[in-house]
Amino acid sequence: MPPTNNVLDDARELVEKRLAELNDERERLERALAELGGKVTRRSPGRPRGRKAAASTGAGTGRKRRRRGGTRADQAVQLIEKQPGISASDVAKTMKIKPNYLYRVLGDLEKEGRVKKDGRQYYPAG
Repeated sequence: MPPTNNVLDDARELVEKRLAELNDERERLERALAELGGKVTRRSPGRPRGRKAAASTGAGTGRKRRRRGGTRADQAVQLIEKQPGISASDVAKTMKIKPNYLYRVLGDLEKEGRVKKDGRQYYPAG
């Protein structure tokens, strides 16, 4: 059986040779594309596809994404006001969100005094 070092060295050598071949081919293809009038762009390693260079430098547009219809808490309170005595699972189904997330939201609303809980049913406070 050959020594392990020789096998590993041979494997490294084969991988390095193949990488060099691929790198040469990439360079040839980039040159061909440039000659055809195509735009050669290269992403830096680790940057997700589709991101612009300006976005990664922090020079964004400064626009924030707007929420439609207010926060989840506000939406939950509106539903509870429309249907007093509604259960948390029914609120979650109506809002199309997971109940385990809604339970946290409802707990915060209860602490703030915006809703009241009686058993499994929620009522508007005040």
